[in-house]
Amino acid sequence: MKKKWIAGLASVAAVALLLVGCGKSSSTKETTLTVGASNIPHAQILKHVQPQLKKEGINLKIKVFQDYVLPNKDLANKNLDANYFQHTPFLNNWNKENNGTLVSAGKVHLEPIGIYSKKYKSLKDLPNGATVLVSNNVSDYGRVLTLFKDAGLITLKKGTDITTAKFSDIQDNKRNIKFKTDLEPKLMPQFYQKGEGDAVVINANYAEQAKLNPTKDAIALEKNSSPYANIVAVRKGDKNKPAIKKLMKALQSKSTQQWISKHYKGAVVPVYPNGKN
Repeated sequence: MKKKWIAGLASVAAVALLLVGCGKSSSTKETTLTVGASNIPHAQILKHVQPQLKKEGINLKIKVFQDYVLPNKDLANKNLDANYFQHTPFLNNWNKENNGTLVSAGKVHLEPIGIYSKKYKSLKDLPNGATVLVSNNVSDYGRVLTLFKDAGLITLKKGTDITTAKFSDIQDNKRNIKFKTDLEPKLMPQFYQKGEGDAVVINANYAEQAKLNPTKDAIALEKNSSPYANIVAVRKGDKNKPAIKKLMKALQSKSTQQWISKHYKGAVVPVYPNGKN
């Protein structure tokens, strides 16, 4: 009798082990995806899609950077799976200067670059010889020049490609405006708050961090048709990886793009407001 009881117990244990084993084999394996991002708005947008990606088996880890130098270095060195902080002209310039091969996995949003001033209410009010503070981010120079060109304050040399334009491409500078271009991007809001220069150019993410509203506080703001949309960058060959494709699908979805529009109220503009087709 005792032997039968022991045999029965062994059978139950075997069945239990079998069920546990089946449960393990049927579970979905989670993929960890580490993405480097600027704090605002990139990391916030990534946090928004975290729950959606979790349901699809993607454990999205976000590494926040406070500069524009390390994210591409870390991606190239395989410390990240992707990064989200830059536009295509910036990426192209980085690849050129670093012999890099990073590529875009797709566009997500535009951060309209703005010009701010404590002294004047429009670009056309700037006096002769005015000083404009610009960051040392060369890839943004075309954006700045476009704003001054559209305001009728400068003209550019014939044939200038706006995505690679530099201040040396100015043909006519009617008011002899001086552009100071050796400043760190993250310090621009501080210069503005201190009233330095006659006007200061500030990227939207740094403006947001400084509690500035680009649509209200800027005296000139980049148009939504700008070619400087922010992208997700990956290493060459990784663009079609399943985890990257799921990330892009989530970021470009109608719900996420509409969330961007509602949350940032024009300071950050979705590239695909109705979702990517």
